[in-house]
Amino acid sequence: MPGDLIIILDKVSVYQNENLILANVSLTISRSEFAYLIGRTGTGKSSLMKTLYAELPVRTGTAGVAGFDLRKIRRHEIPFLRRKLGIVFQDFQLLMDRTINENLQFVMHATGWKDSILMTKRLQEVLAKVGLQTKGNKMPHQLSGGEQQRVAIARALVNDPEIILADEPTGNLDPESSEGIISLLMDISKTGRAVLMATHNYAMFEKYPARTLKCEYGKVIPMD
Repeated sequence: MPGDLIIILDKVSVYQNENLILANVSLTISRSEFAYLIGRTGTGKSSLMKTLYAELPVRTGTAGVAGFDLRKIRRHEIPFLRRKLGIVFQDFQLLMDRTINENLQFVMHATGWKDSILMTKRLQEVLAKVGLQTKGNKMPHQLSGGEQQRVAIARALVNDPEIILADEPTGNLDPESSEGIISLLMDISKTGRAVLMATHNYAMFEKYPARTLKCEYGKVIPMD
Protein backbone atom coordinates (compact mmCIF):
# COMPACT_ATOMS: atom_id res chain seq x y z
CA MET A 1 0.00 0.00 0.00
CA PRO A 2 1.27 3.47 -0.76
CA GLY A 3 2.98 5.40 2.00
CA ASP A 4 1.32 5.30 5.39
CA LEU A 5 -2.11 4.27 4.12
CA ILE A 6 -3.31 1.15 5.94
CA ILE A 7 -6.90 1.04 4.61
CA ILE A 8 -7.75 1.89 1.00
CA LEU A 9 -11.25 1.47 -0.40
CA ASP A 10 -12.08 2.66 -3.91
CA LYS A 11 -15.60 2.34 -5.36
CA VAL A 12 -16.46 -0.59 -3.06
CA SER A 13 -20.04 -1.82 -2.71
CA VAL A 14 -21.03 -3.46 0.58
CA TYR A 15 -23.60 -6.26 0.49
CA GLN A 16 -25.37 -8.32 3.16
CA ASN A 17 -26.36 -11.43 1.19
CA GLU A 18 -27.97 -9.91 -1.91
CA ASN A 19 -28.92 -6.62 -0.25
CA LEU A 20 -26.85 -3.60 -1.23
CA ILE A 21 -26.05 -1.71 2.00
CA LEU A 22 -23.47 0.86 0.87
CA ALA A 23 -22.54 1.82 -2.69
CA ASN A 24 -19.41 3.30 -4.20
CA VAL A 25 -17.44 3.60 -0.94
CA SER A 26 -14.08 5.34 -1.33
CA LEU A 27 -11.92 6.17 1.68
CA THR A 28 -8.39 5.93 3.00
CA ILE A 29 -7.09 5.70 6.55
CA SER A 30 -3.46 6.15 7.54
CA ARG A 31 -1.35 4.65 10.28
CA SER A 32 -1.63 6.66 13.51
CA GLU A 33 -4.99 8.07 12.41
CA PHE A 34 -8.11 8.08 14.56
CA ALA A 35 -11.39 8.39 12.65
CA TYR A 36 -15.06 8.22 13.57
CA LEU A 37 -17.62 6.34 11.47
CA ILE A 38 -21.02 7.78 12.34
CA GLY A 39 -24.61 7.30 11.26
CA ARG A 40 -27.97 6.18 12.58
CA THR A 41 -28.61 2.53 13.41
CA GLY A 42 -29.09 0.54 10.22
CA THR A 43 -27.11 2.86 7.94
CA GLY A 44 -24.27 0.39 7.32
CA LYS A 45 -21.59 1.13 9.93
CA SER A 46 -21.31 -2.47 11.15
CA SER A 47 -21.54 -3.81 7.58
CA LEU A 48 -18.58 -1.64 6.58
CA MET A 49 -16.63 -2.91 9.61
CA LYS A 50 -17.44 -6.51 8.65
CA THR A 51 -16.18 -5.82 5.15
CA LEU A 52 -12.87 -4.56 6.54
CA TYR A 53 -12.30 -7.75 8.54
CA ALA A 54 -13.49 -9.97 5.67
CA GLU A 55 -16.71 -11.15 7.28
CA LEU A 56 -18.51 -9.78 4.20
CA PRO A 57 -16.92 -10.26 0.74
CA VAL A 58 -15.88 -7.39 -1.52
CA ARG A 59 -17.52 -7.85 -4.92
CA THR A 60 -16.77 -4.55 -6.64
CA GLY A 61 -14.05 -1.94 -6.53
CA THR A 62 -10.65 -2.06 -4.85
CA ALA A 63 -10.12 -2.83 -1.16
CA GLY A 64 -6.79 -3.09 0.63
CA VAL A 65 -6.50 -3.59 4.41
CA ALA A 66 -3.16 -4.08 6.20
CA GLY A 67 -1.54 -5.28 3.00
CA PHE A 68 -4.30 -7.73 2.03
CA ASP A 69 -6.34 -7.40 -1.17
CA LEU A 70 -9.91 -8.07 -0.02
CA ARG A 71 -11.08 -8.78 -3.57
CA LYS A 72 -8.63 -11.67 -3.85
CA ILE A 73 -8.29 -12.86 -0.25
CA ARG A 74 -8.74 -16.63 0.22
CA ARG A 75 -10.58 -18.16 3.13
CA HIS A 76 -7.38 -19.62 4.63
CA GLU A 77 -5.76 -16.14 4.54
CA ILE A 78 -8.50 -14.42 6.59
CA PRO A 79 -7.07 -15.46 10.00
CA PHE A 80 -3.75 -13.84 8.99
CA LEU A 81 -5.57 -10.62 8.08
CA ARG A 82 -7.39 -10.65 11.42
CA ARG A 83 -4.15 -10.99 13.36
CA LYS A 84 -3.26 -7.55 11.99
CA LEU A 85 -6.59 -6.21 13.25
CA GLY A 86 -7.90 -5.67 16.74
CA ILE A 87 -11.69 -5.79 16.85
CA VAL A 88 -13.68 -4.28 19.74
CA PHE A 89 -17.44 -4.86 20.00
CA GLN A 90 -20.20 -3.06 21.88
CA ASP A 91 -21.04 -6.07 24.06
CA PHE A 92 -17.45 -6.85 25.20
CA GLN A 93 -17.75 -10.58 24.26
CA LEU A 94 -15.78 -11.75 27.29
CA LEU A 95 -15.88 -15.34 28.52
CA MET A 96 -17.75 -14.93 31.79
CA ASP A 97 -16.54 -18.20 33.35
CA ARG A 98 -12.83 -17.23 33.17
CA THR A 99 -10.61 -14.62 34.75
CA ILE A 100 -9.37 -11.62 32.79
CA ASN A 101 -5.97 -13.30 32.35
CA GLU A 102 -7.66 -16.47 31.10
CA ASN A 103 -9.75 -14.46 28.63
CA LEU A 104 -6.59 -13.01 27.13
CA GLN A 105 -4.79 -16.36 27.21
CA PHE A 106 -7.68 -17.94 25.30
CA VAL A 107 -7.15 -15.49 22.42
CA MET A 108 -3.39 -15.98 22.55
CA HIS A 109 -3.66 -19.76 22.32
CA ALA A 110 -6.15 -19.39 19.46
CA THR A 111 -3.72 -17.21 17.52
CA GLY A 112 -0.65 -19.40 17.95
CA TRP A 113 1.08 -18.27 21.16
CA LYS A 114 2.89 -21.13 22.93
CA ASP A 115 5.62 -19.75 25.21
CA SER A 116 4.02 -19.23 28.64
CA ILE A 117 6.70 -16.75 29.78
CA LEU A 118 6.18 -14.55 26.71
CA MET A 119 2.41 -14.87 27.11
CA THR A 120 2.54 -13.69 30.73
CA LYS A 121 4.77 -10.76 29.76
CA ARG A 122 2.42 -9.72 26.96
CA LEU A 123 -0.64 -10.04 29.23
CA GLN A 124 0.93 -7.71 31.75
CA GLU A 125 1.87 -5.21 29.01
CA VAL A 126 -1.60 -4.94 27.47
CA LEU A 127 -3.41 -4.81 30.82
CA ALA A 128 -1.06 -2.03 31.94
CA LYS A 129 -1.73 -0.17 28.68
CA VAL A 130 -5.47 -0.08 29.46
CA GLY A 131 -4.97 0.68 33.17
CA LEU A 132 -5.99 -2.74 34.52
CA GLN A 133 -2.66 -4.17 35.62
CA THR A 134 -4.09 -5.25 38.99
CA LYS A 135 -7.25 -6.87 37.60
CA GLY A 136 -5.91 -9.97 35.83
CA ASN A 137 -7.23 -12.43 38.41
CA LYS A 138 -10.71 -10.88 38.60
CA MET A 139 -13.76 -12.40 36.92
CA PRO A 140 -15.54 -10.21 34.33
CA HIS A 141 -18.62 -9.80 36.56
CA GLN A 142 -16.38 -8.22 39.21
CA LEU A 143 -15.52 -5.35 36.84
CA SER A 144 -17.56 -2.32 35.80
CA GLY A 145 -18.79 -1.99 32.23
CA GLY A 146 -16.02 0.47 31.43
CA GLU A 147 -13.41 -1.91 32.84
CA GLN A 148 -14.84 -4.82 30.85
CA GLN A 149 -14.55 -2.76 27.67
CA ARG A 150 -10.94 -1.97 28.60
CA VAL A 151 -10.34 -5.73 28.84
CA ALA A 152 -11.83 -6.07 25.35
CA ILE A 153 -9.39 -3.42 24.12
CA ALA A 154 -6.49 -5.21 25.84
CA ARG A 155 -7.59 -8.40 24.08
CA ALA A 156 -7.61 -6.52 20.76
CA LEU A 157 -4.03 -5.32 21.42
CA VAL A 158 -2.58 -8.74 22.28
CA ASN A 159 -1.22 -9.44 18.79
CA ASP A 160 0.10 -5.89 18.30
CA PRO A 161 -2.36 -5.09 15.49
CA GLU A 162 -1.89 -2.44 12.84
CA ILE A 163 -5.57 -1.42 12.93
CA ILE A 164 -8.20 -1.25 15.69
CA LEU A 165 -11.81 -1.54 14.50
CA ALA A 166 -14.12 -0.48 17.32
CA ASP A 167 -17.81 -1.08 16.61
CA GLU A 168 -19.93 1.05 19.00
CA PRO A 169 -17.46 0.46 21.88
CA THR A 170 -19.24 2.97 24.14
CA GLY A 171 -22.78 1.87 23.29
CA ASN A 172 -23.36 0.16 26.67
CA LEU A 173 -21.41 2.61 28.82
CA ASP A 174 -22.20 5.67 30.91
CA PRO A 175 -20.78 9.05 29.76
CA GLU A 176 -17.76 9.00 32.08
CA SER A 177 -16.75 5.47 31.03
CA SER A 178 -17.36 6.40 27.39
CA GLU A 179 -14.94 9.31 27.65
CA GLY A 180 -12.30 7.04 29.13
CA ILE A 181 -12.65 4.55 26.27
CA ILE A 182 -12.45 7.22 23.55
CA SER A 183 -9.43 8.82 25.22
CA LEU A 184 -7.76 5.40 25.42
CA LEU A 185 -8.45 4.63 21.74
CA MET A 186 -7.06 8.02 20.73
CA ASP A 187 -3.92 7.33 22.75
CA ILE A 188 -3.60 3.95 21.02
CA SER A 189 -3.77 5.66 17.62
CA LYS A 190 -0.77 7.77 18.62
CA THR A 191 1.33 4.59 18.95
CA GLY A 192 1.24 4.02 15.19
CA ARG A 193 -2.04 2.13 14.85
CA ALA A 194 -5.03 3.24 12.81
CA VAL A 195 -8.27 3.37 14.82
CA LEU A 196 -11.70 3.42 13.15
CA MET A 197 -14.51 3.81 15.66
CA ALA A 198 -18.15 3.36 14.66
CA THR A 199 -20.46 5.28 16.97
CA HIS A 200 -23.65 7.24 17.26
CA ASN A 201 -22.40 8.96 20.42
CA TYR A 202 -22.38 12.46 18.93
CA ALA A 203 -21.76 14.09 22.30
CA MET A 204 -18.12 12.97 22.18
CA PHE A 205 -17.17 14.72 18.93
CA GLU A 206 -16.79 18.18 20.42
CA LYS A 207 -14.68 16.97 23.32
CA TYR A 208 -12.62 14.53 21.22
CA PRO A 209 -12.60 15.94 17.67
CA ALA A 210 -11.27 13.75 14.86
CA ARG A 211 -11.83 13.08 11.19
CA THR A 212 -15.40 11.87 10.70
CA LEU A 213 -17.05 9.71 8.03
CA LYS A 214 -20.84 9.41 7.89
CA CYS A 215 -22.98 6.52 6.64
CA GLU A 216 -26.11 8.02 5.15
CA TYR A 217 -28.47 7.14 2.28
CA GLY A 218 -26.34 4.17 1.23
CA LYS A 219 -23.12 6.19 0.99
CA VAL A 220 -20.08 6.98 3.14
CA ILE A 221 -19.63 10.74 3.17
CA PRO A 222 -16.61 12.65 4.58
CA MET A 223 -17.69 15.31 7.09
CA ASP A 224 -15.92 18.67 7.05
